[in-house]
Amino acid sequence: MHREFLMGNEAMALGALAAGVDVVAGYPGTPSTEIIETVAKRNPGDVYVEWSVNEKAALEVAAGASYAGARSLVTMKCVGLNVAADPLMSLEYIGVKGGMVIVVADDPGPISSQTEQDTRTFAQFSKVPCLDPSGVADAYQMMRDAFALSEELHSPVFLRPTTRVDHGYEAIDVLEPEDYLKSEPEGFVKDSSKWVIFPRLSVQAHARIEQRNARLSHELGSYAGNFVDWEAGHADAAGHAGVTPDDSAASPAAAVRSPRKAIATHGINYQYVRENLAEGECRVLRVATPFPFPDDLALEFLDGVDEVLCVEELDPVIERALTALAGRHHLDVVVRGKLTGDVKPSGENSVEYVGQVLDAFLGRDDAADAGWPDPPQLPVRPPVLCAGCPHRASFYAVKQAMRGKKTIYCGDIGCYTLGNARPLDMCDTCLCMGAGINIAQGVGRVEPDTHCFAFVGDSTFFASGITGVVNAFYNQANMTLCVLDNSTTAMTGHQPHPGTGRTALGEKVTPVSIERVLRAIGLSVVKTVDPLDLQATTKTVARVDAEPGAKAIIFKSPCVFLYRPSAQSHVDPARCVGCQRCVKQLGCPALVPQADGKVKIDDSQCTGCTLCEQVCPFDAISGGSAYEA
Repeated sequence: MHREFLMGNEAMALGALAAGVDVVAGYPGTPSTEIIETVAKRNPGDVYVEWSVNEKAALEVAAGASYAGARSLVTMKCVGLNVAADPLMSLEYIGVKGGMVIVVADDPGPISSQTEQDTRTFAQFSKVPCLDPSGVADAYQMMRDAFALSEELHSPVFLRPTTRVDHGYEAIDVLEPEDYLKSEPEGFVKDSSKWVIFPRLSVQAHARIEQRNARLSHELGSYAGNFVDWEAGHADAAGHAGVTPDDSAASPAAAVRSPRKAIATHGINYQYVRENLAEGECRVLRVATPFPFPDDLALEFLDGVDEVLCVEELDPVIERALTALAGRHHLDVVVRGKLTGDVKPSGENSVEYVGQVLDAFLGRDDAADAGWPDPPQLPVRPPVLCAGCPHRASFYAVKQAMRGKKTIYCGDIGCYTLGNARPLDMCDTCLCMGAGINIAQGVGRVEPDTHCFAFVGDSTFFASGITGVVNAFYNQANMTLCVLDNSTTAMTGHQPHPGTGRTALGEKVTPVSIERVLRAIGLSVVKTVDPLDLQATTKTVARVDAEPGAKAIIFKSPCVFLYRPSAQSHVDPARCVGCQRCVKQLGCPALVPQADGKVKIDDSQCTGCTLCEQVCPFDAISGGSAYEA
C-alpha cells in the first residue's frame, strides 16, 4: 500500500478500482462528478467508463453488466436518483450477480442542487442496503465493502456520501494497482425465471427481501463501520475516519454514565460530534449502515442511557429508528433530535452548530469560547453568468424580440438557470431537468394567448429534453424551444455529452446532431443561430415565434472556457456618456461602472464577445472579436 492525499470522490474511485470494478457509468452532477473523472484518469486499461445520457440509462447499463457477472458502479447526485428510481425499484426485486454499487452524493444545504434529499430514506423506501461514510478513508473502504456486500446479497448497494465527504481531502492508505482485485465475469446466463420480472416473481422476491433485511438489522452490528465510542472525544488527533476506534472494544462498564446521556450520529456529523466532545465526556454511536439499521448494536448502546441525542443531517433516520427500537423493547429512554426540536429540521450542519446543540443537550457552559473573535462577514457573491457567456446573448435576443408581448420563459437545470437574475430576468420557472419544455406546453393550454418559450441546454436536451419535444409535436403544442448549445456540460465541469463527439474515455465518435433529432421528431421549423450576432438572432427569434405549432431555435456558440479570446473590448471614455445601458441591460460582470458614471471593462474577465459593443447606442465600445480554437 501507499499513501495519497485524496479528495473523497477520488478515494471512492480508487476504492472501486481496488474492488475490481469492470463497468462504470453515471451522469455528471455536483458533488459526485469527480468519481467518474478519476476512474477514467486512473483507469488501468480494462475498465469501461461512460458518461450516460442520464441516470436512468447509467443504472440500466450497470445492471446489464452486473447481470453478466461484472462488477459495476453507478454515480449520480441526490436528485439524479429520482431519474434512476424506475429501474432501481424493480432491480432490487430482480437482484444482481456481479457486485453493483450505486453512489448517490447527497447535498445538504443544498449547495448545488434543487432540493435537499436524504438517500438514507430512499434506501428504506427501495429496500436497498445503504452505507454512510464519515470521511475520505471511510469512503475508500466502504466502496470496497459495498461491492462485497452486494455480491453476498445479490442486491445493489447504496454508498451515500455527502458534499463534505465528496469534496473533503485526507491522506489515506490505498492499494497498489497490482494488488487490485481482478474480476472474471461469468457472462450472462439465460434464465427467464430470474431475469424477467413478473408479478409472481415479484411477490416471492418481496418476501425474500423483507426476510433478508430483517436478518441484516442484526448482523450489521458487527460491521466495522458501525461502532460505539464508549468514551468519545477529540483527544485522538489522528481521528477515527474509516477505522474502528481502539477504545470501541472497551466494556460498557467503562463508559461515562453520569450524566446518563449519549449521542447517536452518522456521516460527516460523526466528525463534528467528536470535535465538540472532550475525551470520556459521552458515549457516541456511529451508524454507518442507516438501512438496514444495526438494531443489536443500538440496543447495547442504549443500555443504561436516560437520554440520547441524534445528530444528523436532513431526515431523522436514526432518531426514528432509535425511537421505534426503544418502543419495541420498552426502554425507559428519551430520544431527542429533529422531531423534538433539539436539532434543526433541515439544512447543512457544521462543527460550530453541532457544538451549540451539544452544549444545550449536555448542559455545558460555552463561556470558554467567549475569547474567540467572531469571524468577519463574507461579502454576498450571488452566482452570475460568466463574462462572455453566450447564454447571456441568447436570453437578451429573445427578450428584445418578445418585447411588449405576453411571454413566459420556462427554464431548466444548468448554467442558464442563472438567466433568472436581473437585469436579464429570463427564467420564470425551473423545476427539474427537462421539465421546462413540458411546463411551457401546460401554460400554453391554459393561456393560449401567451407566447411560450422553453430554454434547455445541449446536455440536458439529450438527458431529458427529447421526450418533451416529442410530446409537444405529438400533441400539437404551440411553443418555441430554445436549445442553448455551448458544446459542453458546463455547470458540472465541462464533461462530454452525445453532441460533443467524444466519450468519457476520450474516444472520438460521431456527434449526435440536435437539429437532425428535432427534424426527425417532426419539427419543420428548426433554425440555428449564433447568439453573438445580436441583430440576426433577434430577427430569427421573432420570425420563428410567429410560426404555428412546435418549433425550435438552436443558439450555437461555445462556452467561454473552451476557447480563448483573440481580442478584448474596450470603452472609449470620450464617447461614453455614462448611460450605462450595457450594464443595466446585460449585467455582464466585466462591465464595471465608475465613479463618474461611465463604464470600464475589466480586462481580466472580458472575452471580446462584442455583445456590449452591439448594445451600446453611442458606439463607445469596440475591439472585441470572434473566438479562436
